Amino acid sequence: MKKIILALSVFCFSIFYSQKNQNYLEVSYGSICCGPLSDVPVMNYITQFQKKNKLKAFEIYEQSGLGREGEFSLYIGVDKLTKTQKSSFIKGLKGVVKSQNDKRNESRDGIVYFEESAPVTKSDLLQKRNITIYKKSK
Repeated sequence: MKKIILALSVFCFSIFYSQKNQNYLEVSYGSICCGPLSDVPVMNYITQFQKKNKLKAFEIYEQSGLGREGEFSLYIGVDKLTKTQKSSFIKGLKGVVKSQNDKRNESRDGIVYFEESAPVTKSDLLQKRNITIYKKSK
């Protein structure tokens, strides 16, 4: 009986703590007149980072329906990364976003927003509408 209670408590403890502290980085795509920019450069960077560091696939959610022209946000789960991997990932992601924004036509192309100092938690995501698992169908 003691073994069952101990096993059950360890199981509950692991489930409880595995659901906490899930942090996501938000990359938002805005529009000016002709729709948002493509998410291909960001997704290519994520794929390359995964392969380079031999990581499992990132948990990525998409929030659609943020505007009339197809504005959306991506939420990238970063809990599986070590501190050095996370800082390297953020640095590279900032570079990709900056490069994409520098290449855009300012009079018609949308803009990509990324703020590393504002992580989104799992509880924040649960309160948002139109959240789905990201699929590369675009």
